[in-house]
Amino acid sequence: MKISRRGWLQKVSLLASSLLFNPSLVFAKKQDAEKAIDLIVGSNSVQEGRVQLTIPPLVENGNLVPLKVSVQSPMTQDDYVKAIYVIAEGNPLPNIFSAYLSPRSGRATVSTRVRLSDSQRVWAIAQMSDGSFWRAYADTRVTLSACTENL
Repeated sequence: MKISRRGWLQKVSLLASSLLFNPSLVFAKKQDAEKAIDLIVGSNSVQEGRVQLTIPPLVENGNLVPLKVSVQSPMTQDDYVKAIYVIAEGNPLPNIFSAYLSPRSGRATVSTRVRLSDSQRVWAIAQMSDGSFWRAYADTRVTLSACTENL
């Protein structure tokens, strides 16, 4: 079978473009999540505790995963949660959402549904009014991935 020059160029250009649009380049890596966490906390240390992240360990569909973050805080003028950040290691954009709170929020609890692209570790980081950071994480297994659209 003889291939024409035009056919050869089409095949080579298709191969080259498939290398450029590698799916592993689109999805976040653990390093991307670590960079997002570093941008949030800066040079501050992050402590374990005070934060509870509730997410199902196994979800059938990654499009609507229930997630709840609770932080132990009296929510007074002197001691309250300023922000809650949720980071997913495997999503195309690791910072899923940020919630900003004040003493008038009443409780430091956020419940929502998120999209997860694959089985991964999800982090919740709470920034307190005194400048300290607290965190928790949970691992979840996703059987049907979400976030598969091109960015």
